[in-house]
Amino acid sequence: MASITFKNNPVTLLGNEVKVGDQAPEFTVLANDLSPFHLKDSAEKVKIISVVPSLDTGVCDAQTRKFNEEASKLNNTEVLTISVDLPFAQKRWCGDSGLEQVITLSDHRDLSFGQAYGVAIEELRLLARAVFVIDTDDKVTYVEYVKEATDHPDYDAAIEAAKKAE
Repeated sequence: MASITFKNNPVTLLGNEVKVGDQAPEFTVLANDLSPFHLKDSAEKVKIISVVPSLDTGVCDAQTRKFNEEASKLNNTEVLTISVDLPFAQKRWCGDSGLEQVITLSDHRDLSFGQAYGVAIEELRLLARAVFVIDTDDKVTYVEYVKEATDHPDYDAAIEAAKKAE
């Protein structure tokens, strides 16, 4: 299992670690209109799944903006930003930020995504910062569990993986 820290304190991740080559686990999260969203809802597209603790923090905001910017340059690629923020807060954040290329999704209800991808932080009930790239056949082609949850992910590596998966 991945080992990470949050503000330099070790935390426990719940669920299963996902690895390159795995079939992407299915999950159910909530869209901003409270409708269920599943991995299969992005069928036949490359997916960059950008996992953040909360959109209302500086690094998470920057991460979401960076992937939004890069997604506009990619073909057949969707960026899914997943956090445990409430759908109402995500909708407000999207409206305030003016971002159009990112789909924000909430895992607040039952941590379905967090446990399926091994990013649910037991002590905080937040999701650990991570990035997953999933190809059109729902195979995982890139994984990064960010070692310190307050650090940025490797944007260039994730974007390169998405380009290769197109």
